[in-house]
Amino acid sequence: MNFTNFGKYLLLLKAVFRRPEKFKIYMKAIFQQMDFIGVGSLGLIAIISTFIGAVMTLQIAFQLVSDFIPKTIIGSVTRDSSILELSPTITAIVLAGKIGSAISSEIGTMRVSEQIDALEIMGINSPGYLILPKLIAGITMVPVLVIFAMVLSITGGYLGGTLSGAVTPAEYIQGITTDFNPYTIVVALVKAFVFGFIITTVPAYEGFYVKGGALEVAQASTRAVVVACISILACDYIVTQLLL
Repeated sequence: MNFTNFGKYLLLLKAVFRRPEKFKIYMKAIFQQMDFIGVGSLGLIAIISTFIGAVMTLQIAFQLVSDFIPKTIIGSVTRDSSILELSPTITAIVLAGKIGSAISSEIGTMRVSEQIDALEIMGINSPGYLILPKLIAGITMVPVLVIFAMVLSITGGYLGGTLSGAVTPAEYIQGITTDFNPYTIVVALVKAFVFGFIITTVPAYEGFYVKGGALEVAQASTRAVVVACISILACDYIVTQLLL
């Protein structure tokens, strides 16, 4: 994304936050998007988080071969890695692929079929009407999904570690409860909020300025996912640098 595109992106965001005409219409759209982003992604996030937690526990156990390091460390490392990095980032990248492509293709199709032009002729603020409900749903539901992913990732670690015999249930539970710092959850939720913003606005921008036909909509959809994933990783570094 060069500076021209970034400027257009900021101008689009300015239009998105203009005062809405009728808030009642927006509320219905917000709940629909919450259902699509949150409820619609629960199953996928559950499967990915559980398996990532299980695999991570096995890998940590494999690397901790020293007799001087207590097995409880496995639980502590799994907990902190899940909360601080894996749950927010993996959830965001998965959602960027699933939701980002859907948002970009939906708005892009509306652009090439001239539905957005029709909205503007009727005097409706089309960026606000089309993007604001998605944005509000994104910044509320992505943190909820990240909390869900944290719990399942740690649970997956428990299942993976105990079923394989790498760690006993008592050692794992002692590990995840010892020296827990609640600030790590705050950092994870700040990341989730930022990622939710990126996942909804970057694909919306790509879709909103599509020119052409079906091929260009598909290209914009692919570009939206790529740019969103790179933005997520860059913001992940910035937020971690600022808060830790």
